[in-house]
Amino acid sequence: MRLLDYLNTRMVFTGRHRRVLDKPVPGWINYFYCFGGMTFTLLIVQLLTGLLLSIHYTPSETEAYKSIQRLHLSVPLGHLLRSVHHWAANLMVVMVTLHMLRVFITGSYKNPRELNWIAGAVLFLMTLGFGFTGYLLPWDQKAYWATVVGTNMLGSVPFIGPALAAVVRGGAEVTGQTLLRFYSMHLLWFPLITAFFLWIHFHILRRLGISGGM
Repeated sequence: MRLLDYLNTRMVFTGRHRRVLDKPVPGWINYFYCFGGMTFTLLIVQLLTGLLLSIHYTPSETEAYKSIQRLHLSVPLGHLLRSVHHWAANLMVVMVTLHMLRVFITGSYKNPRELNWIAGAVLFLMTLGFGFTGYLLPWDQKAYWATVVGTNMLGSVPFIGPALAAVVRGGAEVTGQTLLRFYSMHLLWFPLITAFFLWIHFHILRRLGISGGM
């Protein structure tokens, strides 16, 4: 709060800023209501480590794997940086799943918070999308064949499956074009979509407050 007070004297926060920053937390909140905040914290970790990883990564069919090797062998703390990104991604999937289970069990998805549930469901899909697109980026054998299996499953969707798989792959097979598309989705499209639905999610949360359950 001292830091916020210092910034306020220099930047003069408006009343709207103060209402956001000074929102009280209900006294009955327990640890089961922290999964959403933990997910958001892990998202920030992913953003910071991902930006650092992107400096050393080359999204090319011939250079992607080599750039990962250089990260491990030549970049100071490169292996640690990639490990933090990897494990934070796994923990993020766990936390967002627990968060949605808590919301469902306590009935917090009901009127008037149904739009917040929809926004959260989209964010859950985005989390899985981040994991799926990021898995291919090392461009090793495990990542390649996992993506082949994943896109084949996508292609099995009735009616639109083959067309959808072709769009995701950038062709009939998993190639360097697929790598480039996954890299674009992972670093550009998915973050933009996530930021938009996070704004909706937090906006509704601030307007309606935290649900006390059923």
